[in-house]
Amino acid sequence: MFFVTGRLFRFALGNMQVIYVTDPDLVKEITTCTSQDLGRPAYQQKELGPLLGEGILSSNGPTWARQRKIMAPELYMDKVKGMIDLITESSLGLVNSWNQKFECQGEIVEFKVDEDMKRFSGDIISKACFGSSYSKGQEIFVKLGDLQEIMSKKTLSMGIPGLRYLPTKTNRKMWALEKEICSLILQIVKERQQAGHEKDLLQILVEGAKGSDLSQQALDRFIVDNCRNIYLAGFETSAVAASWCLMLLASNPEWQTRAREEVLEVCQGQIPDVQMLRKMKLLNMVIQETMRLYPPGPTLARETLKDMQIGNIWVPKGVNLWTMVATLHTDTALWGSDALEFKPQRFENGITGACKNPNSYVPFGFGQRVCIGQHLAMLELKMLFALILSNYSFTLSPKYVHSPAMTIIIEPKHGVYLRVKKL
Repeated sequence: MFFVTGRLFRFALGNMQVIYVTDPDLVKEITTCTSQDLGRPAYQQKELGPLLGEGILSSNGPTWARQRKIMAPELYMDKVKGMIDLITESSLGLVNSWNQKFECQGEIVEFKVDEDMKRFSGDIISKACFGSSYSKGQEIFVKLGDLQEIMSKKTLSMGIPGLRYLPTKTNRKMWALEKEICSLILQIVKERQQAGHEKDLLQILVEGAKGSDLSQQALDRFIVDNCRNIYLAGFETSAVAASWCLMLLASNPEWQTRAREEVLEVCQGQIPDVQMLRKMKLLNMVIQETMRLYPPGPTLARETLKDMQIGNIWVPKGVNLWTMVATLHTDTALWGSDALEFKPQRFENGITGACKNPNSYVPFGFGQRVCIGQHLAMLELKMLFALILSNYSFTLSPKYVHSPAMTIIIEPKHGVYLRVKKL
């Protein structure tokens, strides 16, 4: 490993060359690059293939561009607003499940919230993606969760040539899950063709895939891979962000109180709608600060697909550019001496006023490949917390152990335990 200059250095992992970037000016160049020649790294496509396939998160070039053209319009803000009923339904479902705990256990209940957040997020994605078939969608997401857990544990063996092809116990389990997931998704597609169509994300994928010259096998793979990508991008990340936000509000009672007062003032005892959620500025600041401290994607990686000039450096074809988002989000030179502290007020004047370089705030990725589901994620988090704050107060349980774990995402290793009181 050797330093190139300041916040920029290069190192090698076997045959893979990596430039690690934390220089704000160069990060800006990368985040604003519109060339398709700066794409997803080949190693991610190989090592995360069982999880991502060749969907929108891992593909490059014309394949990626076509997938984004099909999927992105369905997650623009005007379309996401149309999902408010299913978001509300899933949020109220979580509140009802918490109320049942109080009926059984008394006025203060202590429990681990992580699985509840996953069920909430999975319920929304299942309904948005699979419509009336969402119960089968939930079965698919459970299996995808099992597959993701296996992939996270395989991190240490990544990069060993040929290992992913050997019939080890772990590989056999992965292959079986992949086959089951593929069969379940295609079964839903087949049933729809027989019973009629629904206008949900799965149907959009089916219609988009048919408008091409792909073979039937390639069409099936297109649908299956992008369903898996929707899961990874929209399920686990939102659930973990919700868990971290609960932890931070429990640790900072003054902000919990301020956010609750805002929610109660805006809603006046009603279930919030889209317009009410837009008025919740403090709650929005809390969520933004949560994702600054615990970004859904801890590392952003790109690979030059041809020789490129990026800023003032020449990057040969095949070199990886890595940006550690968690480091960038807590850089004192960008965010001030209190960069490691939970201070939602830093976002009072938006992202531009929060740090010296707005391009250094990238919780949803950057550039052309910014997360297409960011509007859905923010809306579901605001609805969830508006209902939680108006119904409950909460503090951290003595059982909580703060131990962020970095795998594919940054998650609380031992979960988030809260003591919750019904208001």
